[in-house]
Amino acid sequence: MNVATPAVDRPESAPGSGSAGGGPLKARVESLNFFYGKFQALKNVSMTIAENKITALIGPSGCGKSTLLRCFNRMHDLVPDHKYEGRITLLPDGDNLIGADIDPIAVRMRISMVFQKPNPFPKSIFENVAFGPRLRGITRKDELMAEVERCLRAAALWDECKDRLPKNAYNLSGGQQQRLCIARSLASRPEMILFDEPTSALDPIATSRIEELMLELKSSVTIAVVTHNMQQAARVSDFTAFMYLGELAEFNSTNKIFMNPGKKLTADYISGRFG
Repeated sequence: MNVATPAVDRPESAPGSGSAGGGPLKARVESLNFFYGKFQALKNVSMTIAENKITALIGPSGCGKSTLLRCFNRMHDLVPDHKYEGRITLLPDGDNLIGADIDPIAVRMRISMVFQKPNPFPKSIFENVAFGPRLRGITRKDELMAEVERCLRAAALWDECKDRLPKNAYNLSGGQQQRLCIARSLASRPEMILFDEPTSALDPIATSRIEELMLELKSSVTIAVVTHNMQQAARVSDFTAFMYLGELAEFNSTNKIFMNPGKKLTADYISGRFG
């Protein structure tokens, strides 16, 4: 099937150029280009991220959605021969996250990430979560324990593992390991959490628990999630960005994208005509 390449939605046509859905913004992406060597993976992407909301990035494989997500916390800096152009402004302080003068380590403390497959450290449950507070300078045992409990409770895991904190994290089930990774991501007290296909390796029950957890967490942290699961995007997100061939094809409230998309290409993807 031949599908025409879409035009990019410009900032003025995206919801929330000034304020997403009328609410405050957490980040603004402006004319973002990204290159792996000579290959341009992102092309002039402009959009906003609403504060304390969930923004879903959808699109076919290779469309640039994970590439866009990883720009927010400078994960691409770990890959040689990369290049950013444009801005990702974190609000309200106005820092350009991809600016040459910004420390990527500091960015990752402020914007944490949960990956496709659970990746706990080969350490105890306690040490997995205590890693972040230690980086923030917390060393007293009672304070570390308080932080570990706070994060495990926030990740809906405390009751399941409070008597197993010295045990190796690998003893947990897959769903529990992913919630442990979420607890670990919360330990740095981030302003945003990035989820990259966080439930693709989990069974339906574990998937449901992660989705419920995301909905609970958005009251305290801004979330962006990459997903291939259209139903998941419709269930959990407030805003949806549809990516295609490295461009932002359409960006709007999730209800608008799924119920009345502005582009035929978006409608074709959501309905399963390609992907």
